[in-house]
Amino acid sequence: MTDDRLRLLIERIERLEEEKKGIGEDIRDVYAEAKAVGYAVKIMRQIVRLRNMKPDDRREMEMVLDTYKAALGLDYSSTPLGSAAMRRAAADFEDSTKGIAVSMAVGDGPFVPLNQKAREAAGVRA
Repeated sequence: MTDDRLRLLIERIERLEEEKKGIGEDIRDVYAEAKAVGYAVKIMRQIVRLRNMKPDDRREMEMVLDTYKAALGLDYSSTPLGSAAMRRAAADFEDSTKGIAVSMAVGDGPFVPLNQKAREAAGVRA
């Protein structure tokens, strides 16, 4: 009787391994499709990993990563080039959202106006 049970368990594992192999092939196909239309597959894989993390774990990982980047001089926002890039990104964002009020919730706090239209709607001078 225990031999039959062992055989059945082994056969179940084998079937599941075959299904897992098929799902892995399907996932590779989706990534290939994404790459064919121009998406960065490495970044997509990172996003999938991040989305699978618990929010607290993700925040902790990002905080440690930011700390390490700053310690190694990889935080360019404090350099002239980094500052220029941030100003350019802000200007591009303003241009791309003209006529649309864009705000972002910060934690449990209020919405923060992110562009000129949202600042005007909120009565904030910038």
